[in-house]
Amino acid sequence: MTNLAITSAAISTGSNIIVTSSSSISRLILHHGTSAAAIAFASHYGVSNDINPSSSISSLKSVTTLRGGGIRKSPISQQEVKATTDAANVMTPQAKSVMLMAIGMSIHYLAYSLARPSTLALFTSKTVGFASSPGAFPLAMALVSPASLALLAYYTFCLSTAGPKGALRRTTWLCSLTLILCPVLIETLSRLNDDYSTIIRIVVGAIFIFREAYVQLLTSQYWSFMSSVLTPTQSSKWFAPISGLTSITSAVAGWTMALCVEKVGLNGVLISSGLLLSTSLFFTERAYTLSEEHGFNPADELIKRNESKQQSPAAKNKGKKIESNDNETSKPEEEEGMLSKASNLFGRAPVLKSLFMEILACQGLSTLLNVLFVTKLSQSMPDDSQRAGWMGKFFATINVISCVLQFGILPPLMSVVEPSTLWRLMPLIMVGLTSLQALDVDPSLLVISGSFMAMKTMEFSVRRMLDELVYVPLDFDSRYLGKEIIGVFGYRFGKSGMSLALSGLTSLFGNFGLQKLSYLTTGASFMWLTTSWQLSNKVLTRSEAEEAYKKIKGLK
Repeated sequence: MTNLAITSAAISTGSNIIVTSSSSISRLILHHGTSAAAIAFASHYGVSNDINPSSSISSLKSVTTLRGGGIRKSPISQQEVKATTDAANVMTPQAKSVMLMAIGMSIHYLAYSLARPSTLALFTSKTVGFASSPGAFPLAMALVSPASLALLAYYTFCLSTAGPKGALRRTTWLCSLTLILCPVLIETLSRLNDDYSTIIRIVVGAIFIFREAYVQLLTSQYWSFMSSVLTPTQSSKWFAPISGLTSITSAVAGWTMALCVEKVGLNGVLISSGLLLSTSLFFTERAYTLSEEHGFNPADELIKRNESKQQSPAAKNKGKKIESNDNETSKPEEEEGMLSKASNLFGRAPVLKSLFMEILACQGLSTLLNVLFVTKLSQSMPDDSQRAGWMGKFFATINVISCVLQFGILPPLMSVVEPSTLWRLMPLIMVGLTSLQALDVDPSLLVISGSFMAMKTMEFSVRRMLDELVYVPLDFDSRYLGKEIIGVFGYRFGKSGMSLALSGLTSLFGNFGLQKLSYLTTGASFMWLTTSWQLSNKVLTRSEAEEAYKKIKGLK
C-alpha cells in the first residue's frame, strides 16, 4: 500500500500524482514528465466529468501526495483516495481529443515554419526567383486572395460531402502533396540541360502563393474542432497554452532552419515540410474518431439541426411538394452559394462581420510591415542561404516570445481581463511603434524588424487566442464555415487587397522609399485601431459567452 504524505496549501512538483480536496475532491493534477501544458490540460479536464473546470488551485484547502509506504493522516477518506487514484489513470475522451488535435496543429506549424523561409528565399532568389523584379512580391501577395478563395471553395465542397473529419483529411493531403511535388519539379528542371528558367519561376511563384494561402485553411479546421469541444471558460484558460505548443514547434523549426538548408538545400526542406504535414493526420484522425465514439462529434450538432428541420411541419410540406412535382428542381441548403451563406452568417451574428472587417485591417497592416521587412532584408543580406537562416532565427525568436506570453502571461491574465480590453490594446501598441518608425528617413533593419516582430508576436499569441474565443459560443455554421470564410478568405484578402493597392500606387508614383512605406503603415495602424475598437464593443464578456454556449449546446 502506498504512503500518503500530507502537505497544506502547496503543490510539489516532480513525478507524483497530486490529489486535492476541499469538502470533496475537486481536482487531480498529473505530472509525468511530458509537455507541461499538455499534462496540465489533461489533469485539469481529463480526470472526471464531475470536476468543475472553473475551480481554482488557490481555493484548495489541502493537498495529498501519493508517494510510497503506508497511509498517514489525511483529511479525506481512504475510499475517496482510492477512487481518485483510479481516476488518475483515466483521461476523458474530450481531453484526449483536444490534445491530439493540438499535437496535429503543432506538426502543421512545424511544417509551415520550415516551408515559410524556404519559399520566401526561393521567391527572392536571383537564380530561380524574382530578386530583379521589385513588383513581383506585391503581385504575388495580391494573387494569394484568389488562391485562398479557390481553396475555400474546395473546403466548402469537402465539408458538405465528407463532413468536418473528411474535409480536414482531404485538405491536409492536398497541402502535403503540393509541398512535396513542387520542389521536386523545381529540382528536376534545374538539373536538366535545357533552359527551363521561366517554368521554374512560375513554379516558385506558385508554391509561394500556395504556402501563403494554405496555412489558415488548415489552422481554422483545428481550432474549429477544439472550440466545439471546450467550453468558453475552458477555452479562455487553455487556448493560449495550446497556441504555445505551436509556438514551440515553430521555434524549433526556425532555429534549425539554417542547419536544414545546409544539409538538404531549400528544395529538400520544402519536401520535408510536406512529409511532416502528412504525419499530422495520424493525430487529427484519432481526435475525430474519439469524438465519434464518445458522442461529442462536432458534426452531431449539424445533424440534429437538420433532423429537426426535416421533422418540422414546414419541412414535411415542402418535401411533399417536391415529391409531387418531379420537374421542379429545388436547391438544398447545403448547396447554397458561399457568398449567400456568408451574408446570412454575418446577419445572424454581427460579431462575425466586425471580425471580418478587423482582420482585413489587421492583415493590411501586417502586409505593409512584411513588404518593408522583405525589402530591407534583401538589401542587407543578398545571399539566399544566409537570408533564409536569418529569417528562420527571426521567426524562431517571435515564437519564443509568443511562448512566454501563451504559457506564462495570458492564462492568468484572461481570468481578470475581458477580451475586449486586449482587442483595443493591440492596435494601440502598433500605432506607437509605426509612428516612431515613420520618423526615421532610412529606418534600419533593427527598427523595421522590431515593428514586424511586435506585430507577428501579437498575431501568434494574443490575437490568435482572442480570435478563437469569439467562435466558442457560436453555432456549428459559425465555427466551421464562418470561421473558414473569415480565416481563409478574409485573412488573405486583407493581404491581397493591400498588396494590390501598393502595386497600384507603385505603378502610378514609382517605387516607394522605406520612410514613405512607413507612413502607410502608420495609417494602416489607425485603421486597425478603428475596426478593432468596433469589434471590441460586440465581443461577449466571459459570463455572457458561457451563457450563450450553454444555450447553443442545449444545456440550459
